[in-house]
Amino acid sequence: MAALALLVIGAVVGVQVGGASPLVGASSASIAEAATYLARYGYSSSSPSEDRSGALVTLASNIAEFQQFAGLEVTGELNDVTLAKMRQPRCGVKDKLGPSYRARRRKRYALQGSRWRVKNLSYKITSWPSKLQDEDGVRKAIRDSFQAWEDVSALKFKEVAATEKANIEIRFAAADHSDGDPFDGPGGTLAHAFFPIYGGDAHFDDDEQWTINPRSRRGIDLFMTAAHEFGHSLGLSHSSDNQALMAPFYKPPSLSRDVIKEDDILAIQELYGKPASIKPKVPATTGGGGTSRDEDSMTKTEDDSILCTDSSVDAIFTVPSNNRTYVFKGENYWRLTDKGVEKDYPRKIAEAWDGAPNNVDAVLTLSGTARIYFFKGSEYWRMTGFKMDAGYPKKISAGFRGIEDNVAAVFQWIPNGKVYFFKGNRYWRYDPKSEPEVASDYPRPINTWDGIPNNIDSVMTYKNKRTYFFKGNEYYRFDDIDFMVDDSSIPYPRSVAAYWFGCSNQPSNLVTPSSVRGDMASGEADGDAGKEA
Repeated sequence: MAALALLVIGAVVGVQVGGASPLVGASSASIAEAATYLARYGYSSSSPSEDRSGALVTLASNIAEFQQFAGLEVTGELNDVTLAKMRQPRCGVKDKLGPSYRARRRKRYALQGSRWRVKNLSYKITSWPSKLQDEDGVRKAIRDSFQAWEDVSALKFKEVAATEKANIEIRFAAADHSDGDPFDGPGGTLAHAFFPIYGGDAHFDDDEQWTINPRSRRGIDLFMTAAHEFGHSLGLSHSSDNQALMAPFYKPPSLSRDVIKEDDILAIQELYGKPASIKPKVPATTGGGGTSRDEDSMTKTEDDSILCTDSSVDAIFTVPSNNRTYVFKGENYWRLTDKGVEKDYPRKIAEAWDGAPNNVDAVLTLSGTARIYFFKGSEYWRMTGFKMDAGYPKKISAGFRGIEDNVAAVFQWIPNGKVYFFKGNRYWRYDPKSEPEVASDYPRPINTWDGIPNNIDSVMTYKNKRTYFFKGNEYYRFDDIDFMVDDSSIPYPRSVAAYWFGCSNQPSNLVTPSSVRGDMASGEADGDAGKEA
């Protein structure tokens, strides 16, 4: 690699005398750094070209290829933005594997070409980070990283003792650790992993300051890094989708730990399939209490006179902090269970929700927080931990710039973490991290959400991470991957009264339990949609 860098530097000097160059203005040290980086991560050969002009052209081409892969403006020039990207902490696995690795790219994700022949995999931890004296915390971060992949695939993972045989060995090591790919100290390469054909082991640089606290802004988050590396252990290459977990560059920790994106899901499911549906042990009905529901074998509960007479709602929402689902309607609210409506409901909103308004337009909950937002007319209220925050209500126009008053429904879409508002035949995407928060091409027509009607009443993410739209007495389950209403042998829309509230006096299109898989079987694949919302 050093020879290649010297050759390119010589070429630049020659061209600077005789004509323009895409590398003019770059220092010799920067050129050497870039040439070494591009060779290290698979964009160029580490052997020098025979002539200097050829080396220069090749380097400019390699820079352009890197810029395209990293989502930068493609100029072929070694500018400050490109150098800054090259200096970001990242995974040590190459971005471009070359023909000998038989890498296969599908859309943006890439499959290396090998996979495990079994779906029940074991792993062991044979050494620990020297700067993080919390083996239990490290073990949990590793387990959660595997769980992230298990949640969206047919794979299962189990930790075994360090002395036992395992499919994947995990260890922390520094510098040269006898695998032919030495680490480089703090920053730079954080970790690397081997594809299944080479054993699947994952190594983490022990010179890094690892952390298991997602709120910490010091150190490298072990969960985020491990989840990425285990993607390689399972057969995934780097993705050119910068939002994907399998993009090569380190991402700051996410409090929600919901890090597997659409690109990653498509890749892992191509190799190992979708997670199997899990049938409940006993027939269960609708509602918000459990993680699974079988809509086709329901034990009815005592009918609620209000909801079973008119099952339309002002809002239905699940609170992430307690995993319970609530229904707001007029001045009343209900809490749902696996079998319909919990006993001793309805209750008055004014008596239990610390100042939340009656007759709400919409309710928003956010994953990873204890905050709940209530929208009505031109105002909104914010509650934290079921206690109303001071200074509310406030104007929607002030707190949610770009969103109209009198919204009909709102929710946070799990695949991308953005907030979506609905009203009439239009919807808005709201991103507080963007400027402006609502992009100029919004609002868009609701029919972008294929199969969802206009004038919905409510929308929510249930605890199984599935999306549900409600309109009148009917509801729709949305396929977040194919971005359309779910295709089922019992078609949507379905009865809210029968399936969610357990109303026995409501007609439903129920069939035998074996005719269709449960609506909310835990472990179904969730991820980004196939097209932008």
